[in-house]
Amino acid sequence: MAKEEFRVYNSMTQQKEVFTPKEPGKVGMYVCGITAYDFSHIGHARAAVNFDVLYRYLKHLGYEVTYVRNFTDVDDKIIRRANESGENPFTLSDRFCQEYLSDMADLQCLSPTHQPRVSDHLEQIKDMITQIIKKEYGYVVDGDVFFSVDKFPNYGQLSGQKLENHRAGERVAVDSRKRNPADFALWKAAKPGEPSWESPWGPGRPGWHIECSAMSAHYLTFRFDIHGGGIDLIFPHHENEVAQSCAACQESKISYWMHNGHVTNNNEKMSKSLGNFFTIRQITERYHPLVLRHFLISAHYRSPLNYTISQLDSASDTVYYIYQTLQDCEDALSQHQGENLTDGLGKTTKKDPVSSAAEECISNLRSEFQTRMADDLNTAHILTGTFQEALKFINSTLASLKKKQPKKQQLSMIQSLVNVKKELREVLDVLGLLSSFTYSEVLQQLKDKALKRARMVEDDILRLIEDRTQARKNKDFARSDNIRAELSYLGIALMDVGKETIWRPCVPVELAPLPPPSEQNKPSPVEQKPKEQQLAQPPAVELEGSSRANS
Repeated sequence: MAKEEFRVYNSMTQQKEVFTPKEPGKVGMYVCGITAYDFSHIGHARAAVNFDVLYRYLKHLGYEVTYVRNFTDVDDKIIRRANESGENPFTLSDRFCQEYLSDMADLQCLSPTHQPRVSDHLEQIKDMITQIIKKEYGYVVDGDVFFSVDKFPNYGQLSGQKLENHRAGERVAVDSRKRNPADFALWKAAKPGEPSWESPWGPGRPGWHIECSAMSAHYLTFRFDIHGGGIDLIFPHHENEVAQSCAACQESKISYWMHNGHVTNNNEKMSKSLGNFFTIRQITERYHPLVLRHFLISAHYRSPLNYTISQLDSASDTVYYIYQTLQDCEDALSQHQGENLTDGLGKTTKKDPVSSAAEECISNLRSEFQTRMADDLNTAHILTGTFQEALKFINSTLASLKKKQPKKQQLSMIQSLVNVKKELREVLDVLGLLSSFTYSEVLQQLKDKALKRARMVEDDILRLIEDRTQARKNKDFARSDNIRAELSYLGIALMDVGKETIWRPCVPVELAPLPPPSEQNKPSPVEQKPKEQQLAQPPAVELEGSSRANS
C-alpha cells in the first residue's frame, strides 16, 4: 500500500487523517518516556511497544525516521525516592534508566534515534523559559516561574478542557501566588536537599511539562510530525506542551498527536490505590517477553487493554505455535538444501514455480497486513485470519511432503514453503515478534517459562511420561488419562507421536469433576495446588501510574 494511504487517528482533530510528513520521505517522532525512579510497569510497556510498532512500520514504508523518546531524570518522585533510600537522585534515576533499557531490549523495542535526559538539556530548557517570559506568557514569583494559561486563548484545544472547569487542587498544586489556579510551573525555586541549577530567576530546577517541549524542539525543531504518549498524558501534560511550545515559538506545529489506551486489570483500571500494577519484570519472570509483546498488540493501540492471566496464557500458546511451525518448516527445508531453490532473498540459476495455493496465501496475507496496518495501525487481528491460514498452509504442505511426490511437485511445494515463510517473517518483523534467537532457542525458552509457571522441572515431566507409559502398558488407562489431565491443568500438554511421547506448553485446562468417592483416595500423580495458586497473578507492587499532577 502506498505511503500516502497510511491513516492515523489525530487526537487534536479527533479523526483519522492521511499521514503526510512535513518533509517527503522523512518523519520526526517524539514519544514521552518514563520518569526513572522504579521498575517500569506494563502500562509503560504498552506505550513503548505500540510506538515501536509505529516506528517499525514507518521504516517498513521506506521513511527515514528520527525517533526521540526521553527520560525524566529530574522530578519530585525521584528526589523523594532517593531521600527514602539515602541514594543520590541521579544515581537512582540512572539505574532505573538502565533497567528500563534492559526491559525494552527484552521486549524487542528498537532503540530510538535519541534518548535525551532532562539533566543534559538544562540550557535548552532555560532558553525556552526565557522566551516564554519575554513574550509575556510566563511570570516570576519568588524564584518560581509559572505559565499564565489566561494569556493563551487556545488552552484546552487538545484535551477539550475548559479553564472555567479547573479547580485548585485537582491535578494542579494549590498555590495562592498563581494568577490562575490552572497556571503551571516552568521553573521551581531550589529547596534544601534537592538538586538545582543556576538560572536567571535564581537556583532551581525545571517543571515537568517544559522538559518535553524543550527536548522535542531541540531534536526535531518546533515543527515535526508525530507526538505520542499514553492517553492520560493528553491533560495536563500534552495540553501544557502545546501552550508552552506555541508561546515560545509562534510557528510551533505538531501534525499528529497519537495516544495509546490504558491497561486494565480484570477490567479495572490499573492504579496505585488498588495495588494492581505489575512490573514488566514480574510478567517476564513467568512469561516469555515475546508473549507480553504479543499480548500488548492484541488490541488496537487506542483501545483499553484488559490484563488477565488467561490472556497471557493464550498469547503464549499462539507464540509457541508460530515458532513451532517455523521450526518445522526450517527442518524440512534443511533436508532439501542444494536443490534448485531460492531462499526468498538470494538468487539461484533456476526457480521452481510456487503453487497457486501458495500464491493466494501470500497475496491474502500481504493484502490483509497492509490494509490493517494502514488503517491506524490496527494490529488487533493481524495475527489471526490470513496469518493463521498461512501457518496452516505450511503445516499441511509439510504433511504432504512426507508422502511420496513427483519430483517437480515436490520442488514446487518446497519453494512454496520458502515464499510463505518469508512473508510470515516479514509480518513478524514489522510487529517486532521476530526474535534474534533461533526458532529452537525461542521454543526452549517458552518451555522453560511454562515449567516455571507449573513449578516443575523437566525431569518431573519426563518421570510422569514414564509413569504414564507404564500405566498404558498395564492397561491402567484411568491413571494414564489422569496424568495427562493434571499436567494439562498446569499448562503442560502431552503429545503421542508414534511410539514417543513429547510435551509442549499449552493453555491450562480445567480439571474434570471429581471421580466417585470410591476412586478419590487414589494418589494424584501430580502434586496438586489450589487453582488460584497455580495460576496466581504476580504479586502486586505499589507503583505510580503515568498520570502526574501539575505543580
